[in-house]
Amino acid sequence: MAEKHLHIITHDVPWPADFGGVIDQFYKIKTLYQYGVKIHLHCFVNKRPPQDELKKYCETVSYYKRHTGIRHFSFSIPYIVSSRKNNELLKNLSKDNYPVLMEAIHSSYYLYAGELTNRIALLRLHNAEFEYYHHLAMHEKNIFKKYYYNHESRLLKKYEKKLAEKVQIAALSGQDVEVYQHLFKAINIIHLPLFLPYLYAAGKEGIGCFCLYHGNLAINENEEAAIWLLQNVFNDIKIPFVITGKNPSQKLEFLAHQQPHTCLVANPSDKELHDMIAKAQINILPSFNNTGIKLKLLNALYNGRHCLVNKAGVEGSGLNRLCAIAEDADDFKTAIQYLYAIPYTNEENEKRQFLLQQLYNNQKNADKLIEIFWSDK
Repeated sequence: MAEKHLHIITHDVPWPADFGGVIDQFYKIKTLYQYGVKIHLHCFVNKRPPQDELKKYCETVSYYKRHTGIRHFSFSIPYIVSSRKNNELLKNLSKDNYPVLMEAIHSSYYLYAGELTNRIALLRLHNAEFEYYHHLAMHEKNIFKKYYYNHESRLLKKYEKKLAEKVQIAALSGQDVEVYQHLFKAINIIHLPLFLPYLYAAGKEGIGCFCLYHGNLAINENEEAAIWLLQNVFNDIKIPFVITGKNPSQKLEFLAHQQPHTCLVANPSDKELHDMIAKAQINILPSFNNTGIKLKLLNALYNGRHCLVNKAGVEGSGLNRLCAIAEDADDFKTAIQYLYAIPYTNEENEKRQFLLQQLYNNQKNADKLIEIFWSDK
């Protein structure tokens, strides 16, 4: 049987697997390696350095500097794309005719430019990025950042439309498939769920001792969700509430410690975060946008007890059957007071395991990729 070789282009260095997109990327690489695929990995480098860990799973690993700064700002190509244009990458891809997997819109320039028309190429869509940047702009207070997010959103909408008309796409969420089909008339798009580090739902039976919100607190909409919970939900109910995540602002730290039953844990280690998710009685994860899949929700579903979200937090994910859903502050208060007294059971955990495995199964999803790249070989 002929060897299977695959180029994978990642928008960042996918190790350590400690945030959104890189978790999907790393565990995809690891699973394909276990299937015998010879991976030629191409990573853009900005703040995350090269990693020897990646050599365990890849035949070759190449790194390219991301060109940041005003010189690479464009009025025609989104900055997240134009800053990752690199001739050395194209040169390396041109050495053979292996299939190419581009991770996220960020990595898609040479597909967009028509340089890969004579080979099998697949775009892994992490988000409907134009919507994501629109939501960032809506929640941004800094006028210069707001302008940048709005400018990027406009460029991304045009860019994504052109890509959708001519490339094969594997979207991370069913919601994004619908957006691309409805808005951009995409015809060659499938839903390919996340690759994850988790195999089994491991929520502990019984009752936990606090409620938890976790996320990257440097992202403005995550900070806004945490502040909304503090000011509109836990201002009224005196159940212990913990916020945790990366790089919180001074404002959020101040607000979290204003009440005796609320607090914030900044920059937890992976082990500390896992421990808090496991010990919480309710993982509370409202979202102010409905783009992509919320990895923090999957982390909570695999490793925690009850999960409480709003509709935007589960739209397009298929996870609504595993969560309690509330919309306004009064709904959240009612749900929290109810769930805080309800033990999490083994029966509920078994139901969760069954449903999660229907969607988030690394082996099944690797089979889909292999069929795309090598079905005729």
